[in-house]
Amino acid sequence: MAPRRRRRRPWHRTRAFRLTRTALLVVVLVTMVHRCGPDGTPAGQGAATAAGADSDRADGRGRSGPPPRPLPRSRPTTLRIPSLGIDAPVIGLQLDPDRRLGTPPVDKPKLVGWYEGGATPGESGTAIAVGHRDTTTGRAVFAGLASVEPGKEIEAGRVDGRTAVYTVDRVQVFDKTGFPDKEVYGTSKRPELRVITCGGLFSRRTGYTSNVVVFAHLTATR
Repeated sequence: MAPRRRRRRPWHRTRAFRLTRTALLVVVLVTMVHRCGPDGTPAGQGAATAAGADSDRADGRGRSGPPPRPLPRSRPTTLRIPSLGIDAPVIGLQLDPDRRLGTPPVDKPKLVGWYEGGATPGESGTAIAVGHRDTTTGRAVFAGLASVEPGKEIEAGRVDGRTAVYTVDRVQVFDKTGFPDKEVYGTSKRPELRVITCGGLFSRRTGYTSNVVVFAHLTATR
């Protein structure tokens, strides 16, 4: 009896095909991330770091000395990002009836809003600061937020006279239709900060398609 000939496995079921498909998928995803930057331009160094570069600095490892002790609760007064030339007053924000976080008044584009239901500057937990990228009158306080680089500092002044200093871990651009609420707004044991503004493409009918989110953690108090 002649030996049975083994049928050749179809190309789409081979290991080589799976590896090729995975490589192509990675290329497509990386391209999409870079196309989601502000105004449709590449997101730049912030997006690259968000994809995993410089992970030691992003999670706070490699810094000398222990982390600073969290501060007690105290209302924020100012927000400064020296590398971007931002030095803005802060107002408190609440959730609207639909449980969405409000924004500063559009007729006061240089204000930063701080979510009063979250952590205050330097306090344990997740603090949320938001501001406009632009308004009908022109550029607003966070017009250049997407360009802040990992390792740069964000200083939040408090009503008690102290300042909480956060270090930027990463910058990411999220599409509003799939915004990761848990990742951005979720609780944290250590003092962390999220700074949020609009990003992506703009339409007069629907507004901006995305949000720029800066992730930072407390590295000093003074």
